[in-house]
Amino acid sequence: MNHKKIVITGGPSTGKTSVIQQLEQQGFLCMEEVVRKMTADKLFEEDAEAFTTNPIISVPDPLQFNLNLLEQRIAQYRFAADSKEAIVFFDRGIPDVMGYMQCFGQQYGDIFERAGKEIVYDLVFLMPPWQEIHTVDTERFESFEESLQIDACLAKVYSDFGYNPIIVPKISVAGRVAFILDWINKT
Repeated sequence: MNHKKIVITGGPSTGKTSVIQQLEQQGFLCMEEVVRKMTADKLFEEDAEAFTTNPIISVPDPLQFNLNLLEQRIAQYRFAADSKEAIVFFDRGIPDVMGYMQCFGQQYGDIFERAGKEIVYDLVFLMPPWQEIHTVDTERFESFEESLQIDACLAKVYSDFGYNPIIVPKISVAGRVAFILDWINKT
């Protein structure tokens, strides 16, 4: 089926999850952020004290963690591609994996590059860092400064893959959802 695949991305504590939840409440198919569950699972398996920053660098095997993440994001994309929905939203896309890896100085190979080229989204919305809503919790470890670095890496990797991310303004959740839906309706 021909439908729009839309990524909502950004660093930690930018309001992505709130926007995704609102879109879901409005009846849209939304693919959740898989890294939150992976992080929670790792915390359960390992010493929670070991996670002082992003799990991408805190787990014993970061490359395997990212391969698992990539695999889950590919599965989400395939699930969405088989759906009958006209619009599908993704809380992060394939390039996010590489953006985080770049940000934390990790190398990635052809499997990541190939996935980034083969799996194509129609639009990418980038939520900018927002210090007033930034929080740290059991699944989000990054400081606001790290959020700024991640934002820059995400913007770069999406650009490297040929996307022109649309910056979502720092307004209410309802306002952000309206902004996104208005932009989609114009395209």
